[in-house]
Amino acid sequence: MIIAKNLKKSFDSGDTKVDILKGIDLHVEPREFALIMGRSGAGKSTLLYQLGLLDHPTSGQITIDGVDVVTLSSRERTEFRLSELGFVFQDYAILPELTALENVMIPLLMKGLSQSEARRLSADALEKMELAHRMDNLPAQMSGGEQQRVSIARAIAHKPKILFADEPTANLDSETGKKILDTFSQLHCEGQTIVMVTHEKEYVDYGDRILRLSDGLIIADEKTKRGCMIKKPTTPSAKPHPRIKKDF
Repeated sequence: MIIAKNLKKSFDSGDTKVDILKGIDLHVEPREFALIMGRSGAGKSTLLYQLGLLDHPTSGQITIDGVDVVTLSSRERTEFRLSELGFVFQDYAILPELTALENVMIPLLMKGLSQSEARRLSADALEKMELAHRMDNLPAQMSGGEQQRVSIARAIAHKPKILFADEPTANLDSETGKKILDTFSQLHCEGQTIVMVTHEKEYVDYGDRILRLSDGLIIADEKTKRGCMIKKPTTPSAKPHPRIKKDF
């Protein structure tokens, strides 16, 4: 699903060039739950941003599902992100003035879907995250864990080929963080390819692939063979969605 070869990223700091990624080679298979781990400053988030097309590498190759994404134009990269990739960030990145439903709808509308189709897919994703009762709530009316589940719903509503997550539990307490990881594990069991950055050592048991970074290089690549951690995935509720009254 993802192949990176000799991936490098540098930044200019005054008269000095700072090398963040120093020649990364990696691959992620379809349906894998890959964890990118390492100390602060190792280059974890920088690597995720290159793989997720949120930044452009200084040099190297990235192929996603057979597409050479480094050579895409800026517009093509944006279209590829909207159609093929999903993102979850540590600060939730949801708009405070919009309801949960409206936040999930935004990337679907950007893709060109009709309002009715965007609402349907967004409602489905929120129900999957057990947030059907929060569709018309603003972020300020929700807990941190609920806001993060809204961001996950937004990331999966268009059924992305790859879900990227950058420290998705960093702003949550340990109990809520575990619930979020259980949500990712559920998605993994359903066949979702996931690449997640984390520094939390206790989360190592969730991944079936562990990529360890140090000083801009992969120092270990472990295939754990753990597979799906949830034996019996929860079936989404079949009850109808609550009526959506507010127009976007």
